[in-house]
Amino acid sequence: MYDVIILGAGISGLAAARLLHQTGLNVLVLEARDRVGGRTHTLHDPRFGYTDVGGAYVGPTQNRILGLAEELGVETYRVDGFLYSLADIQGSVRRFSGLVPPIYNPIGLLDMNNAIRTLDKMADEIPPEAPWKHSNAEQLDSMTAKELIERMVWAESTRRLLNLFVTTVFCVEAHEISALSVLWVIKCGHGIERIGNIAGGAQERKFIGGAQTISERLADLIGSDRVRLRSPVVTVEEEADGVSVTSEGGETFKGQFAISAVPHAILQKIHFHPPLPALKSQLIQRMPMGSVIKTVTFYQSAFWKERGFSGCSMSDTGTVDYSIDDTKPDGSHPAIMGFIQADKARTMCLDTPEQRMESVCKHYAQIFKMKEFLDPKDYIEKNWMEDTYSGGCYASTFGPGVLTSFGEYCTDLGTLTRMSKSCHRPPSPHPRRQTVPGFQACCPPSTPSWGLAGSPWPLAWPGFSSQSFEEEFIEDPGLPRSPRALPSISGTFRSYFRGDCRYRVCGEGRRKFPEHIGRGVILLETEDFQQSLIRSHVNRKFLYF
Repeated sequence: MYDVIILGAGISGLAAARLLHQTGLNVLVLEARDRVGGRTHTLHDPRFGYTDVGGAYVGPTQNRILGLAEELGVETYRVDGFLYSLADIQGSVRRFSGLVPPIYNPIGLLDMNNAIRTLDKMADEIPPEAPWKHSNAEQLDSMTAKELIERMVWAESTRRLLNLFVTTVFCVEAHEISALSVLWVIKCGHGIERIGNIAGGAQERKFIGGAQTISERLADLIGSDRVRLRSPVVTVEEEADGVSVTSEGGETFKGQFAISAVPHAILQKIHFHPPLPALKSQLIQRMPMGSVIKTVTFYQSAFWKERGFSGCSMSDTGTVDYSIDDTKPDGSHPAIMGFIQADKARTMCLDTPEQRMESVCKHYAQIFKMKEFLDPKDYIEKNWMEDTYSGGCYASTFGPGVLTSFGEYCTDLGTLTRMSKSCHRPPSPHPRRQTVPGFQACCPPSTPSWGLAGSPWPLAWPGFSSQSFEEEFIEDPGLPRSPRALPSISGTFRSYFRGDCRYRVCGEGRRKFPEHIGRGVILLETEDFQQSLIRSHVNRKFLYF
């Protein structure tokens, strides 16, 4: 009999297995695929060396995964994001540096600035361990992210950029996901800037050799005889002396405890005896995975860098929602990685890979205005929606009403606590939050938990210290801001009005100006400032949204 049986050989499951194995416990990891790594997947081929078609990026504050990588001898390199990026918004392509594309309408610029800071402020009030306990949780959870954006913003450019932010982070459309769950992720991700940036943000680094290397080295430390591949679990049965786990091949394994480290959606494919609690089962049915196709297009040379572009782009209408340079740190195998997400992914998954490659290349050629993009050296892709044991990527999402109706059952599983997955923290595409649950799964229940793929259960083995696994709450250092990223209000208006006015943006309501000025503008308060704005700029286009 095994001490612990772990379902899933992703980073979380293997991190838990390693910690248990280090204490001398007899551990078995069952993995459905023919490889370890879960949603981190690295391809190797002489044509392109190696490339990640799954989770890949890490950045500041993601100390768990970075520390684990350092311990395993897996090095990182910086993603090239120092040259110009491109934004294809509202049919207009513009280059920029930093987080936010250039918005030449000063009212729109103020609107974007206000929206980002307001979202960060709202997110800061969300309890990270239990967002459903927020004082305004029911109202926030009853609306979609799209509805929250509509109520908050004034300018069409701001609306489109925030909707695109939701799509690129969650791989769903803004009308599919709860506003509360979006704020929850912003809270746990240390703010919109941290989530969206390359330098100083969540996309700052990648692993040399690929992200799957971490899982492979963990599996080597645990031992190949303790990690069984091609063993999909079909039945988990609780018995008087422990648990019985049966694989698709008919093999049965017995253990004292079990940890599930598989996506919530995949739990529906496993038969539990006794059944999961009714409300837990209902919750699982309301946590779909995101829709994404990850593409990597290779070229003979990094010609976009030679012309001053980093390869990073965003588009609200084109084939690729978000792209980023994927050239190796030594300059070999020049490539651009691009995400096809949400509705676009669902539509284009019906096309052939050749058709998708053609569409991706045409998109790059159009927005970068470089015909060289039409002649790729190689192209690979991963349609995560058709992955049997993930069901999508990056992670599970919560629709309106789910968190407040079922939130308590993210952590309360009754008699099946020890063999089921919980969700103290929002699902995340970043490998860092896949390691923490693995650590926490091996600690007493008093230890804070982060639950992307793995869960805490009452397992207080001799020699385990909950203190050594407590999550570190790091003071988030400010990010460097480019002039176009989050401009000051005074700086913006000095450039337009050549004055040194004192004013502030009000958070209350809208004020209608005369129809010939526009549908609505942000209400500004200052000495005679509103009237001077109307008199001096009544015909300026930047007043129209």
